[in-house]
Amino acid sequence: MENRVALTEKRMQVALHQFIFPFSINLNSQNQFKEQLLKDEFIPFFIGETKQEDRYYGAEYKVSHREMERYYLPFTSSFLFPHEEDNEKGFRRYSKQLNIVCSLHSPYYNLAFTIHSIDVIFCPFDLGFITIRTELKCEEVNYSLALEFAKRFRVLQNMNKQDDESYIQYNDLTFKESESFIFHILGPNTSAFLDHGRLDKVYFEKLPFFLDECMYVACFYSLVEDSEISLVDIYRAARIDGLNKEGKPFIGATNLNYIKSYSELHAYDRWGPDTYFITDENAFSCITKQSHAVAVKIANKMYGEYYYGLLLNLFHKIVLLKISNQYSQVRLEQNQGKIEELIRSITDFSAKYYFIEVVSQSQGKEIFLQLRKFYGNDELFVEVKRTLNDLFEYQSNYTNKRASYLLRILTIYTVISGIYGMNQVIEDLKGPISWRKMQDYSVFQYFALIVALSGILIGISLAVDSLRQLIKKRKY
Repeated sequence: MENRVALTEKRMQVALHQFIFPFSINLNSQNQFKEQLLKDEFIPFFIGETKQEDRYYGAEYKVSHREMERYYLPFTSSFLFPHEEDNEKGFRRYSKQLNIVCSLHSPYYNLAFTIHSIDVIFCPFDLGFITIRTELKCEEVNYSLALEFAKRFRVLQNMNKQDDESYIQYNDLTFKESESFIFHILGPNTSAFLDHGRLDKVYFEKLPFFLDECMYVACFYSLVEDSEISLVDIYRAARIDGLNKEGKPFIGATNLNYIKSYSELHAYDRWGPDTYFITDENAFSCITKQSHAVAVKIANKMYGEYYYGLLLNLFHKIVLLKISNQYSQVRLEQNQGKIEELIRSITDFSAKYYFIEVVSQSQGKEIFLQLRKFYGNDELFVEVKRTLNDLFEYQSNYTNKRASYLLRILTIYTVISGIYGMNQVIEDLKGPISWRKMQDYSVFQYFALIVALSGILIGISLAVDSLRQLIKKRKY
């Protein structure tokens, strides 16, 4: 279809990207993973260490830890920025400064870029994030090329001809896919700790927003000051539309009314027409035409407060989808233990991690809520709470039925063994037992003996099971 939308190329001052790869961690392997990261010269991130404020973001950029902590309400800051390295109930971040120069090649462009740093973040519920921070050399890049870079680099595994035609060059090494580049160069020892189990034991490959095997991307684009940010520019940032198959600027829509309504819905325009924040299911972008000094301050926010807001919303969505997926797989009549574990997970998530109020500042709150809205977290949370009610109702019915059956069985045993069985064989079980005498038992006496002994065994097993359940509950 012929593109009826006029595309005007824009010159860039700055093009920054943060590529975020969520993953599932192998069960009970976080401590080993942490030790490996420390060996690979990753450094634990603590908000109290101000020396880290300008270490991971490039020469011009700096994140104020004081402002970042104040940006979030105290109960949110407590798990976003834990004070102890071994706090498994919070986000534990490990960062490594790289500052390596690479290039992305295709038949239509050769884009040089710098990778400033990489993060590995451990989260509750055996989740993790890998974040890669890149910066393009803007004297060689226009707006379409910046978008094309984001579109290509975020693809972990090639899916089409354009992906196959592009490759990453680092020194003398060539990588056809971003995945191999990440796990061979940036984090060579991380892949072993990712959950590669069977699909019926993992959830991540089944999540709808990860079916395309792509990373999320946080983009910051600073255009030259005499530029005009149009609704078309906003739409392209939301959809990450770079170049078409012929290497020309591309937009994935031709209806100007649709582009207008889509862009107005997805853009946060409090600081328009100079600065816009755009949210979509695959990208969180900022476009500005402010002066370079102001653009640097906005970029610092993208590396700091807004970065953690994006991570927190992604964390919420992944956990909610994980819980929904687990619920769909539970076989109610056979997995009572899994039901109890799922109830604990939902309750723990609701009480400790999912809050309506998260951000203290008004503009930050609006951006955070926009991210939450487009990820559909509130709707997912309502569904999960409904799941919790269903689980409680089932567990209550199951417990009542189990108690009823148990009472019936114990009553029968009590009647038979107490009134009939014990009267038949009780005398032979006093003092030294005469096993030879039992050879002369009648059928009814054998029956009474079996009932009496099995009743004792059942009583012991019930006591042991109750003790085991009590110990298990105290662990949580």
